[in-house]
Order: sequence, then structure tokens, then C-alpha cells
Amino acid sequence: MNHTSPTDLRVLHAVRTLGYADVARIAAHVRQPEDKVNEYLLSAQAHGWTAYTAYAGDGGWSLTESGKAHGERLLAAELDRVGARAAVEAVHEDFLPLNEVVAAACTAWQLAELGIGEHRPTLSDTVKVLEGPAAALAGIEDRLTSHLERFAGYHHRFNAALSRADADAGWITGTDRDSCHRVWFELHEDLIARLGLSRDGR
Repeated sequence: MNHTSPTDLRVLHAVRTLGYADVARIAAHVRQPEDKVNEYLLSAQAHGWTAYTAYAGDGGWSLTESGKAHGERLLAAELDRVGARAAVEAVHEDFLPLNEVVAAACTAWQLAELGIGEHRPTLSDTVKVLEGPAAALAGIEDRLTSHLERFAGYHHRFNAALSRADADAGWITGTDRDSCHRVWFELHEDLIARLGLSRDGR
């Protein structure tokens, strides 16, 4: 049976994977009421694990270095407690080649939008390249959620964004929505946080 992480860990981990987000977005991510999430964030702030910053009237939460280290310790302990470390490490190894494909496709599309480069992919070319990782993501998620419920949803979110990209290219790399790039970036961060790795795999 898969394991459901405690809410305080899920909130802290959501701040890590989202990078910077307001309470509403974090609450939606962990599927908990905003007032409850806000309590966890304030408690984490009191411990020095989260920080709240505001810019031009908009504010959001991020992890401190202490919070990042604390979160990784909790995630590592959970991974070992449920006996899922080997499974997640195997998934991460299979994820890396797919990550190279997605990263290259998104970068090429961003450059094409800026008019940079001689060989610029079309939108349909980019969508087609991303269809392979999208299909593979279903199996990746199944393997992860058989141990940890927290990984559920990435496949649906990525495919939902990809299905809308033909009509609106912003769904490929847009930062103002749950785009393909954003969803994939969050999954990558989710994996390396649980394994205590950096983005270069160390």
C-alpha cells in the first residue's frame, strides 16, 4: 500500500518544489484548506525553515537553506521508513534521459520564440517531441505512487498542458500557468529533494 506523507511535510515539500508561491497555490498543491496551510507555514517560519517576501504588493513563501536541509532529512527518513529508496533511485535513473529530451525541447522552443537560431522547431514539432516523455510519465508515476502517494498528479498535469499547447504555445514553457516545463521542473525537484541530490545528479 502506498504511503501518505504527513501534512506538515507535504506543505514544506510543496514550498521546495514550487520554488516561490503564495498560500493559495501551496494549499491547492497539497489539497488542504488555506488557513491550515498558513498555520504550518508560520510555524515553519518560526523555526527558520521558510521565509515570506513581498514584491510590489504580491507576496510568497520560499524555503531557507535551513528549511531545505530539514526537508531533505525528513524526506530521507520517510523514504527509508517505507522502504522505497531503491525504487525511487531506479525511477530517477530512468527519468534522467527523459529529462534531457524535455529540457532540450523546451530550451529550443524558448529560443525559437525569441527568434534565435538557424534551425527553429515549430510548435507542432515541439509538441510531438514532448509526446514521448508524456507517455513515459504514466509508468514513472505508477512506479512512484505504488510507494508514495505524494507523486500522484504529474502525469495528468503534464498531459493537460500538452493537450492545450496546440492552441496556445504558452502551455509549453509559460511561467504564468501549469505549463509542461513547470510541471516537469517540479517533478525533477521532487525526485532530487527526496534523494538528496542536486540537478546535476550528485
